[in-house]
Amino acid sequence: TTNVGAFTLDRVAALWGSDVSGLPGYEDFVRLTISSAALMFFPYCQLMRGHVAVELFVDNAPSWFKRSLEVLWLGCTVLAALFFAYWMWIGMFETRSDGAVSRVLGWSEWPFYLPGIVSLILWAAVALCQIFTPGGPAGEPDHG
Repeated sequence: TTNVGAFTLDRVAALWGSDVSGLPGYEDFVRLTISSAALMFFPYCQLMRGHVAVELFVDNAPSWFKRSLEVLWLGCTVLAALFFAYWMWIGMFETRSDGAVSRVLGWSEWPFYLPGIVSLILWAAVALCQIFTPGGPAGEPDHG
């Protein structure tokens, strides 16, 4: 928002032969922080069972079948989250050994992998707990 405001002010200032500079490196900052923050929503979304579910096909199925499907997909979620965490771990060490830094700010990129790895592991842990805790959001009984 600050940079968009600066670009707007720069256009206005240009009418009088002046300029307003934007924040240098904001693209680096946004890329690194958003890539970290995006994965932080996954564990909470899983806890609230807020991920997309297609119940249309199993709405009238017996409860044992619905629960079996839920356990199957939760197991797949655990495996997928751990798979992604593993590859992010590998990627973090590769980025660190390459000495990768952001283009403008010159920040090391590898530390920005850590929140994502922790989030993926937490996502897997939440899904694993839900295998043993049937129900709606946060383990509440499903009355629907």
